[in-house]
Amino acid sequence: MKIQLWAIGKSHEPYVKEGIEDFTKRISKYYAVDWRIFAPARQTVNSTEADIKKHEAQTILNYLQKDDYLVLLDEKGLQISSTQLASFIEQRANSSVRQLIFLIGGAFGVDEILKSRANFIWSFSHLVFPHQLVRLMLAEQIYRACSINRNEKYHHE
Repeated sequence: MKIQLWAIGKSHEPYVKEGIEDFTKRISKYYAVDWRIFAPARQTVNSTEADIKKHEAQTILNYLQKDDYLVLLDEKGLQISSTQLASFIEQRANSSVRQLIFLIGGAFGVDEILKSRANFIWSFSHLVFPHQLVRLMLAEQIYRACSINRNEKYHHE
């Protein structure tokens, strides 16, 4: 299985880049992993939030394959623990998912068409975090899940 970490927004800011790279490298010991950063839709004087979300959704849909398993990060999604995430990832790997994609939407969220395409909608918290920090937390949580699945010492309960 390959894990793809997708985000709509600017490239990694320097204050989180080192951490993201470190956790991504750690994940690569368990799964092939890659980041893909999509440029946000251009805002014009006449563009609405809905227009922006539709444009960004179309961009994402153009890259998604039919059998990709899409996990959408959204504040209204289901909250799960680190051990539940570990089980979730292991179940996807055991069910022959070829590509597990985690998507962090744009500044205005995502269009309903992406929510309906998502196989799972996950919330880190009821709190809203800066997208750059969500990237770092996502990479860390996936690494944590991988270490839990291998009974390694990183995670403590």
